[in-house]
Amino acid sequence: MWMPAYIGLGSNLDDPPTQLDRASQALRSIPGCQWVVESPRYGSDPVGPQDQPRFLNGVVVLLTTLSADALHRALQALEVQLGKVPPCERFGPRRIDLDLLVFGGQVIQTDTLQVPHPRLHERAFVLYPLNAVAPDLWIPGHGRVRTLKSHLGSEGLSAQ
Repeated sequence: MWMPAYIGLGSNLDDPPTQLDRASQALRSIPGCQWVVESPRYGSDPVGPQDQPRFLNGVVVLLTTLSADALHRALQALEVQLGKVPPCERFGPRRIDLDLLVFGGQVIQTDTLQVPHPRLHERAFVLYPLNAVAPDLWIPGHGRVRTLKSHLGSEGLSAQ
């Protein structure tokens, strides 16, 4: 059965537009996945340490026959292929970040995966691009994307 999956993309190192282009292209090659649409991209101030470049963020929607865990592992493998190195500090700079934000209407809590992404409902840099592709998407435990977005300001965000 095909399941919709919403993937967050982020980068603030090594030419972020190119990094997101490479990631978007790589997402098209995951076996068992069908690329649907990509959101507009947004520049955002970093969360955490402020002495780093601004981020570029977007969302890609896939349809997949993979389980959430298998898709998560595929995303982690793509990050490595795309040159991700673990940041030296939490919320530090990164070449590429691929996060499984929402997987159908499922709520998943394991040692390695939490879906919906634990802070997506608090993050304008996630909700603005997600709203562009799925404003009526229900985030389990939180509400509709358009409603969640309306509770956040756009300070520090810029459409790219």
